[in-house]
Amino acid sequence: MFRFSKDQQVMNIGGVRIGGQPGEYPTALAGTIFYHGQAMVEDPEKGIFDRLLAEDLIRRQSELSDETGNPSIIHIFARSIEAFSRYLDLVEACWDGPIIADSSEAETRARMVELLSEIGYADRAIYNSLGAATTPVEAEALLNGDLDSAILLAYNPVRSDPEGSLDLLESGGGLRGKGLIPFAREAGLVNLLIDPGVVPLGSGAGAALRFTVMAKARLGLPVGSGMHNAVSSWNWLKGRERTARRCCDAASVALQQLAGGDYLLYGPIERAETVFPVAAMADIMVAEAVQDFDIHPIGDHPIHRLI
Repeated sequence: MFRFSKDQQVMNIGGVRIGGQPGEYPTALAGTIFYHGQAMVEDPEKGIFDRLLAEDLIRRQSELSDETGNPSIIHIFARSIEAFSRYLDLVEACWDGPIIADSSEAETRARMVELLSEIGYADRAIYNSLGAATTPVEAEALLNGDLDSAILLAYNPVRSDPEGSLDLLESGGGLRGKGLIPFAREAGLVNLLIDPGVVPLGSGAGAALRFTVMAKARLGLPVGSGMHNAVSSWNWLKGRERTARRCCDAASVALQQLAGGDYLLYGPIERAETVFPVAAMADIMVAEAVQDFDIHPIGDHPIHRLI
């Protein structure tokens, strides 16, 4: 394992601390709820869903978080602002930690910023995400809103290697007038989480792991990813039994952690049962590996909870 010579920033979002040196802070885990195709969502446009099942899923992630010491985040995906408003009502009733606000529609993401700012939820919300394709509507909403946390998607479609991703973050990579980091700072975003963007296995997914090390060494900002996307896009694995798919999915979490990752978008919240034990195990191993580097895990770290 390793210790970065550059000071590593730690972001505090809704009471969850993300960042630091490997082995210092436990990995934050974000499970996605209300995602496309989730069986409990009856009408994704209106936001009609099985409330009891949603509460159970959120409660179980929270229980696993308390047990292991790995902090958790609720990643809310919504097709419309109407749906997002309904989802948020449910989440507010059973969750007091941070959320990630996400949609496949730029207009919906912009309206999410407006709604979260209006209801005083901005200090607990993480915008997903700022990237090469961020629209002027989104930019204006962030400039005028109160959100201070965002994921910066560093995927550069012109140059997908780690240097290309870093260039997008720092100077715009030839795709934007300025880098994602300076733009985010101008928009008042304080808590920046870097995500390299994960492409399918066989198309360069491993570069996200190398990027994690390079970005933390150069920028000192927290880095994480949805590494499970590489697994879910693996055609060979799709033909295997469910147990094999779940094992590979959970293993992808540990791979990101061993590369120095600070947070994980681990996919469907239903997978919390397998993801949290793997993440806790990897965090403990990393903490043990860096003991000689004068890195001390914080009090809530899995090494103090589970050993």
